Amino acid sequence: MVYFTTFVAVCGSHEFGTCAGYSSPTQDAIVEELGLSTAEYSVFGSILTFGVMIGAITGGPIADFVGRKWTMRIASALCVAGWLAIYFAEGALALDIGRLATGYGMGVFSYVVPIFIAEITPKNLRGALTAVKQAKILYEHSWLELQAWSYWQKALACSKFCPLASLIPCAVLLFGLFFIPESPRWLAKTGREKEFEAALQKLRGKDADISEEAAEIQVKGFKYIETLQPLPKASILDLFQRRYLSSVIIGVGLMVIQQFGGINGICFYTSNIFEEAVLYSSRLKSKFLQVIVTAIGAALVDRAGRKPLLLILGTGLVLGCIVTALSFFLKVHDLAADAVPILAVTGILLYIAAFSAGMGAVPWVVMSEIFPINIKGVAGGFATLVNWFGAWAVSYTFNYLMSWSSYGTFLLYAVINATGMVFVITVVLETKGRSLEQIQVAINRE
Repeated sequence: MVYFTTFVAVCGSHEFGTCAGYSSPTQDAIVEELGLSTAEYSVFGSILTFGVMIGAITGGPIADFVGRKWTMRIASALCVAGWLAIYFAEGALALDIGRLATGYGMGVFSYVVPIFIAEITPKNLRGALTAVKQAKILYEHSWLELQAWSYWQKALACSKFCPLASLIPCAVLLFGLFFIPESPRWLAKTGREKEFEAALQKLRGKDADISEEAAEIQVKGFKYIETLQPLPKASILDLFQRRYLSSVIIGVGLMVIQQFGGINGICFYTSNIFEEAVLYSSRLKSKFLQVIVTAIGAALVDRAGRKPLLLILGTGLVLGCIVTALSFFLKVHDLAADAVPILAVTGILLYIAAFSAGMGAVPWVVMSEIFPINIKGVAGGFATLVNWFGAWAVSYTFNYLMSWSSYGTFLLYAVINATGMVFVITVVLETKGRSLEQIQVAINRE
């Protein structure tokens, strides 16, 4: 039941991947079909980010109020409405409304899916199953990129195919939600003790002994909740109280490092980077490398631990940036021309591989584990908002930085990633093998 429930929830991440990857390979088909100007298509492509930010900041409070399952239903319904608006669009306005709706659903899914998976899984599987979300996103993004690599496949990626194909995971999710239980910890938080026990029993199996796990959630969780009952409902400003500061710094700090280390600039402009390095290489290979390595990272996160994985692969991020910077330095100064393309490909692929298994997936795992139950909605929404703002900022500034200095850009990213490793060593708490309740006890002690 845990695997089936995770599969249903991860269908939300399918929407995440298809929404993010939709606009690039379909641009020519949409512009030709609807006669859009460059400005109109730019609005269509970029308005997704605004929807995501709104969904990120509101998804947490909604999940706390109506539950994880209903939040996924709401996000799915908006994605369905958005894709239908895009499918039936006859002009720019309908496209933009549909894109905004799917973006909002993306923002909600980016928070609620990892939180829900973390709350339903046993502690020994939590990291791996939460990281599956990232692999699913990358797979769907890669599938859409594939459509642009041959004429007939690109025709399949036109605006009349992808919206309909993207309705399938929404249907699976909406149907599957009738058969999976609500998060036991959310039920515990809202005081529904009988439903809590029934949900936990369903997840662990009808013959499983849940007494020990239920007692841990009840004794540590309920007592903690009781101390929070007199407190007013959490707001953004409450996140900066001393009692929450450690978890907020860890969760938000990892999201800042994840994005400002340069991933979105590098991945969005991989082809441009290879062209600049005098080599046009298939970014498709880098996309599927992400999928494969992320899957490997998901298998290791519960064995190696969160911090060791971040530190070992953080070294790969720094080295990848330095090698890429060296390739551009040689190109700018007309040195060792034969080595330039080899260094560029090696550096970029090393960076992407290290990011996919480490900083790409692990911060979402930690974010789903680190926040106390009473601020999880607000704090998770805030961390997700910071993540998406960082994604926009890096994507927006990347070309300006490359114009300033190609090798300087990658040296800057190397410094940021090295700083991130120091942050992981000094601030981040290891959550491997601990229940969510044990994590809160450890944070409060520190």
